[in-house]
Amino acid sequence: MKPLRIFISSVQKEFAAERAALRDYLRGDALMRRFFEVFLFEDLPASDRRADAVYLKEVAACDLYIGLFGHDYGYEDAAGISPTEHEFTRATELGKPRLIYVKGADDKAKHPKMQTLIRRATPQLIRRRFSTSDELGSALYASLIEHLERTGAIQSLPFDEQPCLDATLDDLDAEAVRRFIREAHHKRRFSLSEHTPVGDVLAHLNLIRDGRPTRAAILLFGKDPQRFVSCSEVRCMHFHGTVIQRPAPYYRIFKGNLFGQVDQAVDFVLSKLDLSVGTRSASTQAPTRYEVPPDVIREAIVNAVAHRDYAHQGAIQVSVFTDRLEVWNPGELLAPLTLEQLRKPHRSLTRNARVCEALYLAGYIEKYGTGTLMMIQESVEHALPEPDFDQQPGEFVTTLWRDWLTAHVLAGLNLNDRQNAVIPHLKINRQITNAEYRQLTGATDRTAGRDLENLVRKGLLMKTAKTGRSTAYRLVQKPAINPTNPPSENPT
Repeated sequence: MKPLRIFISSVQKEFAAERAALRDYLRGDALMRRFFEVFLFEDLPASDRRADAVYLKEVAACDLYIGLFGHDYGYEDAAGISPTEHEFTRATELGKPRLIYVKGADDKAKHPKMQTLIRRATPQLIRRRFSTSDELGSALYASLIEHLERTGAIQSLPFDEQPCLDATLDDLDAEAVRRFIREAHHKRRFSLSEHTPVGDVLAHLNLIRDGRPTRAAILLFGKDPQRFVSCSEVRCMHFHGTVIQRPAPYYRIFKGNLFGQVDQAVDFVLSKLDLSVGTRSASTQAPTRYEVPPDVIREAIVNAVAHRDYAHQGAIQVSVFTDRLEVWNPGELLAPLTLEQLRKPHRSLTRNARVCEALYLAGYIEKYGTGTLMMIQESVEHALPEPDFDQQPGEFVTTLWRDWLTAHVLAGLNLNDRQNAVIPHLKINRQITNAEYRQLTGATDRTAGRDLENLVRKGLLMKTAKTGRSTAYRLVQKPAINPTNPPSENPT
């Protein structure tokens, strides 16, 4: 955004200190200098141009006129008009936004023509009074913030409720709106019909403001949402090992609306996981089972899409490793939520209320803070470790652990019955002690020690530094014996 040009008009001699202070303040403040640049006549180099021609040209070129009206009226030309009044008149004729600051609590001691100018300005716009330079600076700052909010340059509304200033209803995909209505009617008994005009649907969902679609409307139903919110994409990567390596063997970027991003990212992850097929002993349909429950994967991805910080320029990143899945999204937990609270019943908090409402209506999320609890429960029921939730500066990370100890891998390890019996415990807890082994299998102390050392030699466990009965054996991540994604796999 090009900075807005401010023209400061006043009697220069009377307001020399205030003019310089305002210039320095606006140039020194990080927010103000981002949006504004200041013109002062006294900053111009010497020129043979007439002064009145220069300042009137600058008034015409400015985006914002600021008038400082004090006691003096200033130099008068042949018509008896001062430069300050000429500048105010010109700004008024051109329809420039004008901010007027009057020095002093009353105007009785002011020059008569200044009193007339103040009275002339009074019906047209709001005036602010000041006594000191600090008061003037504070008043100007408040006025400029109001101006930026009014023009949409900055927003006090949440990001997803802000109007998308460059967008119109033509930028929305009517078919995407109809698909949403069908899903919302099926999942939540949504009241509108598929034939409802797009504008009426947006109004019903509070996705339109000042006649324009909000950012949430564009994210949910836009034909090209990335044209307006460039960071709104999901980047999916697949690695053959347990660490990030460049270049990624498989790398896909999913754009489009948020519903499509979730669906495509989930499909990407599922295509990289093991899918076991059972027998038809129970029914004519052979049962199938992914190594990580699809509902858990979907919840992790949809949570990232629903709760991310869309004002942040980073994208959502989904990484598939041989031992885990990681879902990264910009934006930290909203206070007072903590990582610990995600593992017990908690209320639902979000920075994107309108996005979440639409995702709820379409059946993608619930509203009760139960998503993380479901992920934990289904992972444990699937004999997997609980998901890890982590927060780093500006980012939130969900880690889902894969079941690399498949039936094929276990068969190749030639484990005895006792060792096979502790595998579910290891998948969930990631470690075991001699005492736990004996409790689970009924083995003696010596037999338990022998079995555990055997699992160390086979590369399944890693012994901790302790010795004796308190020694813990940790389940290692062993992608070398996991045939899930062999390096020779053809790209898809």
